[in-house]
Amino acid sequence: MKTLIKGIFTVLCVTLLGSAQLFGQEWSDEQKEVLNVVEAQWKASMEKDATWPDKFLHDNFLGWSKDNPMPRDKSSIKKWERYDSENTTTLLFELYPLGIAIQGNTAVVHYFYSRASESKKEGRKTVNGQFTDILINEKGTWQFLAWQGGENPTDD
Repeated sequence: MKTLIKGIFTVLCVTLLGSAQLFGQEWSDEQKEVLNVVEAQWKASMEKDATWPDKFLHDNFLGWSKDNPMPRDKSSIKKWERYDSENTTTLLFELYPLGIAIQGNTAVVHYFYSRASESKKEGRKTVNGQFTDILINEKGTWQFLAWQGGENPTDD
């Protein structure tokens, strides 16, 4: 069943990405700028850059990942990021953007992701999931105000 779910997810991603190209979807410069911030945050986390929350998260940030019992603010993200970086290493990630809406100084980004990681407890694994990120632009800098999403459920 797990293989079937992964297969369906892969077909869905390829179909969605192919349809975006088929219909000639192109991102505006502003959408590209926002997407670059999202990718830079993922990269900084993967590289275990302990300063990424201060660089990318707004002081009023509040995000809820599926694997967290409650939404986390910026200080909580910093605390858990230190713990996670000691116990898990992201080996590779890829983002598959589906839509980016920008109105004024607010952006909403919907995307799928694939992430390969290695942890002391679980060894190597690859997961797929989705996120919706909300960013705001203050003084010419995009920062995350909120996010929601995470790993897709598995049959484990």
